[in-house]
Amino acid sequence: MEQTSNLTGERIKKYLEEGKRFDDRKLNEFREIEIETNISNKAEGSVRVKIGKTEVVVGVKMDVGEPYPDSKDEGNLIVTAELLPLSSPRFESGPPRFPAIELGRLIDRGIRESKFIDTKSLCIKEGEKVWIIFIDIYSINDDGNLLDAAGIGAIVALKTARIPKYNEEEGKVVYGEWTDKKIPLSKNIPLSVTIHKIGKSLVVDPTLEEEDISDARITVGCSNGIISSLQKGNLATFSEEEFSEAIELAEKTEREVFKNIQKFIKE
Repeated sequence: MEQTSNLTGERIKKYLEEGKRFDDRKLNEFREIEIETNISNKAEGSVRVKIGKTEVVVGVKMDVGEPYPDSKDEGNLIVTAELLPLSSPRFESGPPRFPAIELGRLIDRGIRESKFIDTKSLCIKEGEKVWIIFIDIYSINDDGNLLDAAGIGAIVALKTARIPKYNEEEGKVVYGEWTDKKIPLSKNIPLSVTIHKIGKSLVVDPTLEEEDISDARITVGCSNGIISSLQKGNLATFSEEEFSEAIELAEKTEREVFKNIQKFIKE
């Protein structure tokens, strides 16, 4: 698939400056969010998230292993992403390239820095055995804003996951059998919201065509106005005023997105 043409890009920028988008949304408006949980009977937690035509599948698996040397009494978190060729002709098979690596790291940072997971509660025996949480993200269709779709998917998958049974005598996880325990999580739900600067406009939830012409973006991990992570992308810069507007827009958007997914993350 070719990138958005210069002519189309200029038309999009002109529309945005007039407060319009080709799909009739406002600049600060998300597309419809659809969520389906427990889509895999093999994973500890799993979810399919659709934002418009963009679709991702996120799974949570757990294992027992050794802790990191600098955190001997804490469980581990590992986030990986695969941008599958079936989701876009722009993605190729083979080792993960930068966009997939970046996506995984952004989701990891948003969860880790917010202290959403109580990692100390995942310790089985200090210095020897801890629970390891794996979050795997797969793109199914890319029509823009995979970042926020993946972030929503990771949070919902964690909230709905069950800890599997663990045989202490054999030192093995009994896969396919679960306890009634959930992953120990904070009540503050961290969501990642990405704001794109396109020309003179700030936009949430871009379509692929809008994303193609994005000059700069900033991904904000926040919960109820509390920011835990920030990551800038693309080459252009934000002015001080634009940065303040982007943060404010991210905080407002986070609250709106939370309302849309609240029923899937309730206790």
